[in-house]
Amino acid sequence: MTLTDQVPETLRHAQLRAGVGAPTVAAAASPAAGILRRSPMDTQSAASGTSVPVLDITIPVSNEENELEHSLRRLHAHLLASIPHTFRITVADIASTDATLRIAERVARELREVRVVRLSDPGRGNALRTAWLASASPVLAYMDVELSTDLAALGPLLAPLISGHSDLAIGTRLARGSRVLRSRRREFISRGYNFLLHALLGAHFSDAQCGFKAIRADIAQRILPHTLDNSWFFDTELLVLAERSGLRVHEVPVDWTAGPGSSVDVVQTALADLRGMGRLSRDFATRCIPLAELRADLARVTPPLP
Repeated sequence: MTLTDQVPETLRHAQLRAGVGAPTVAAAASPAAGILRRSPMDTQSAASGTSVPVLDITIPVSNEENELEHSLRRLHAHLLASIPHTFRITVADIASTDATLRIAERVARELREVRVVRLSDPGRGNALRTAWLASASPVLAYMDVELSTDLAALGPLLAPLISGHSDLAIGTRLARGSRVLRSRRREFISRGYNFLLHALLGAHFSDAQCGFKAIRADIAQRILPHTLDNSWFFDTELLVLAERSGLRVHEVPVDWTAGPGSSVDVVQTALADLRGMGRLSRDFATRCIPLAELRADLARVTPPLP
């Protein structure tokens, strides 16, 4: 795709949390307790239309001119060789001021499965929310531009979503079977942060911030409007909301190598995440997040198998 799409901010999060303009769904029977599987996706129907691929992978970028082209070509080649479904790679450019946008557009002219969207508002969370809500694909995913996670984990990440066994799937660097190369400092911060999530928010997932996640689009359309964070805490907020809403989060142990050129300030990101935890705890305590309504809405999405 050669044209850069200008994607406006499509949500007003405060209104959506209050129920104004929230997505509606047709009524269906609520699932019984203990059901573990939704209906599988009809990937054949999804694949029949060339404009609606089964999988849409978003790569949020901001001033990534050194990494982008190599990562796009590597990911594209892997998808062609290893994923038996139609796909799209969406480069979500977050107001880059270097050559990132030009590189993305040039690659998109060569590879028809690549498209580029340009966002003026900052934040990885905002980029993912906007790109995912604008996508018509039934499976949505994202990964960081460094491709730090071994792409061999992509198939296991997608399979439980397509089969109906899970609603979200995440890569985890902190599970048995994962192999991780990063500094002791980053390992300590990551494990400490996830410990706090378990202790303070009752989370059960093992790794909130691994940049390797996927979600069924029918689930995303219902849960994303209830997320507020526009930056790095978006991942945590999404996962905590998913668990509190009764969704099933599948974890895939991954091989992960820290990128040498990563621009993430680990300490500042961790502090912002702690502030996000405090805000999310208050929102649950004050019932700003309508969990009962969200659970009921999600129960009507693709009724589980009997």
